[in-house]
Amino acid sequence: MTQIIGVRKMKHANSFTGIVPKYGVEPTNADLLAQTLTDINKWGADVFKIAEYSGNRPLTCTTYKIFQERDLLSMFKIPATTLLNYLMHLEDHYHRDNPYHNSTHAADVTQSTHVLLSSQALDNVFTDLEVLAAIFASAIHDVDHPGLTNQYLVHTGSELALMYNDESVLENHHLAVAFKLLQEDNCNIFLNLSDKQRQTLRKMVIDMVLATDMSKHMSLLADLKTMVETKKVAGSGVLMLDNYTDKIQVLQNMVHCSDLSNPTKPIEIYKKSVDRLMEEFFQQGDKERERGMDISPMCDRHNSTIEKSQVGFIDYIVHPLWETWADLVFPDAQEILDTLEDNRDWYQSMIPVSPSASFSTRKRNSDKEEETKFQFDMDEVKDNNCDSAQTLKVSTPKTH
Repeated sequence: MTQIIGVRKMKHANSFTGIVPKYGVEPTNADLLAQTLTDINKWGADVFKIAEYSGNRPLTCTTYKIFQERDLLSMFKIPATTLLNYLMHLEDHYHRDNPYHNSTHAADVTQSTHVLLSSQALDNVFTDLEVLAAIFASAIHDVDHPGLTNQYLVHTGSELALMYNDESVLENHHLAVAFKLLQEDNCNIFLNLSDKQRQTLRKMVIDMVLATDMSKHMSLLADLKTMVETKKVAGSGVLMLDNYTDKIQVLQNMVHCSDLSNPTKPIEIYKKSVDRLMEEFFQQGDKERERGMDISPMCDRHNSTIEKSQVGFIDYIVHPLWETWADLVFPDAQEILDTLEDNRDWYQSMIPVSPSASFSTRKRNSDKEEETKFQFDMDEVKDNNCDSAQTLKVSTPKTH
């Protein structure tokens, strides 16, 4: 099969054959873009501003800057024009009309992985090729995302679900599109790698992107917890990763953490991401309603409490993951974990209280731990022994 669904021939007015722009793109405001990019090595860089100032090229701009920061262009003999041509093709295959799964999200995940790779606890742990693979995997991890979940694609019998036999449908597709785009004219950024390097990189990228399938979350987290318990060298603070299995396990969790990093970002950035994600969920719910399907959890715009959903998502998914990651790289991610907990408390404080409830009732409820039903699509987050959908109980801590 030479044709892959979703891959389009792009007519680029910006294919570079001459002078490469400083930021890899033609910015709408070079000064503000330069100022924003000074945070490229810091947690919580504002990718929404990067998108605005880069002429809606956040992925190209961010990834190009990271390649420069890490000297990957000279290290792997990647011509700047080739990298930019590939990144533009890649970015053009992200759907701009997706509220959330677009190139801004990809830029955010890529920048987050870049920062996590710089953790002192991981100093000298990964080879340059492994770093390249992690950055590349992050950049491509959602390319050609249709703004719909795996479960929706499977239940509607989509072409993608048929092609990938209902298994990690989107993740397999993202990989196929990304590697196919390398075959476009002047897009093969790995041309000067040896055959062995290309094979190793491809295997690592596949392993990392497939691990972003939320159905793998529970097993991924369990493996990370085991590593925290058994692989930390006592007192040294340095991880000993001496085989492929251990290294890829950390890299998979790193990209997974980056993919689930919205709740760890400054609150204003986090809120923007939540608004976009929920709108994408609601658009899927609208489609499900039109088809007469059961509306997926958190996808019903007429019956969904965003604040409660975020608290449940943090308590059951995000916090256990980040708490374990923070333990792995202690103390490097402690500030990230603190921000996550502050953001969780903010969303908890914003959960609407029924206006009909008396003050005494509200007071009693605030003085004891409440069990809040949190529905989450367990086709997206499950272990192999779970049903496809399940109701989780979230124990909501008291707020003061």
